[in-house]
Formats: sequence, structure tokens, C-alpha cells
Amino acid sequence: MTEQTARQKAGELTGDQVADYLRTNPDFFVDQDELLRSLTLPHDSGRAISLVERQVHLFREQRDTLRHELVELVSIARHNDRLFEKSKRLLMQVIEAKTLNDMAAAIDDSIRGDFGLDAATVLLFSDEESPGQAEGALHIVDSREARERLGALLEGDRAVCGQFRESEREFLFPDRDEPIASVALVPLRHDGLVGVFAVGSCEPGYFDQSMGSLFLSYISDTLSRLLPPMLKRYGSGTPVSGLAVESGQG
Repeated sequence: MTEQTARQKAGELTGDQVADYLRTNPDFFVDQDELLRSLTLPHDSGRAISLVERQVHLFREQRDTLRHELVELVSIARHNDRLFEKSKRLLMQVIEAKTLNDMAAAIDDSIRGDFGLDAATVLLFSDEESPGQAEGALHIVDSREARERLGALLEGDRAVCGQFRESEREFLFPDRDEPIASVALVPLRHDGLVGVFAVGSCEPGYFDQSMGSLFLSYISDTLSRLLPPMLKRYGSGTPVSGLAVESGQG
């Protein structure tokens, strides 16, 4: 093949073909020191740089990106560790509670104190004509009224986060001087729908649909198994104080 023929064939190559060849032959430049030194690329500063300089620049960018992602992952891991410890403390207190009032106080203190939220509600549904009532964060409500007031929020198994309708927020957190603006709610399900567990914040954007709900679901899964039998066990001695009394009111 003459030099002219080679140039003609080279002229027929497209940029994509050259790129594909270099991808399949990453060691092409190993013995091409002179070619490497002659190659130049535009830089953000406006000056031309060598291919080696460009590679070093890309490696540094990748390093900085990976370092930033690592810092974020470590921060998320630490945040999850704190959430796990708080969840564990709450559930241990609920398990060790001797009365319904103790359970209600444990949930109230943990959600508002340990987690730093504004309100918590555990609604357990009853089909009795006159449902009982409980203290603090723990309440028993008529299941028919709950389904009418909460509607589609009870359909899934996962947590639902958002601002909710005003009527839904008022049902979950009534009689507050400062209304709840955003809510995270998860149904309590064990052998059927038992009730709901909801936490609220006075900040409108605190809960949104993009938030993770792993620990909220973890707490609700445990509560859905613990609370119904405990209600039957301790319910006869529980004082009543009104339908769906909310933990952080006033």
C-alpha cells in the first residue's frame, strides 16, 4: 500500500471509527510517544493542552467526584445509624410498657423529643359502635369514620408523605394551636388493616414524596403487631379522654 493510498483510506475514516478503534486498542499510544506529544486538546482556559494533561485533568475530576460521593454516603450512613438507634429506643420502650398510658407516653416522648418532630398519632381502628379512647399519641377511632376521612391513604402498605388535605390533617392531628403542615403516614397492617401511624411537622416542606420511609415502616410493622394484643390486655383499665386525641396539641 502506497503512502497516498494509506492517506486516502485514512481520509475515509470517520471520527466514530477512530474512537472505536482506540477503545478496542487502549494500548495504541504505548509506543507512540512522539504522537502523544503532538496531540493537543482545547482547555477551558483557552490554551491548548496535551493529551496527557487532559487525562490528568479528567482523572482529577473523577477523583473529586468520587470523593464527594463518598462523603455523601458516609453522611447518609451516619444519619441512618442515628435513626436506627432512635427507632430501637422507641420500640424497646413500647415493648417494656406496663400500661397503655406508658405506651402512649413513650411514643409521644420519642417522636417529639428524640426525633424532634411536632406531633405523632397512632390510630387503631375499632368496629365497635362506641370505640374506646386512649391517652397521648395512642387513640382508638371508629374504622368506618377513619376510612371516610382518610380514604386512599389507607390503600397501600407503604408510607405516604406530603402535605395532605386539610380535612385529613385535622383528623390525624386535631385541636392544635399551630396546625400540622406536612405528614408522613403508614398503615398498620397485620392480618388486615389495624390502623395508622402518622408523624407531623409544622413545616410545609418537611415531608415530601421523595423521602425515604424505611425506618417509619420498620416502626409501624412492629407497632401493628404489638399494639392490638396490648390493647386487649390492658384496655379495661385505660382512662378515656376524647376521640383521636393528638400527642402534640397546643
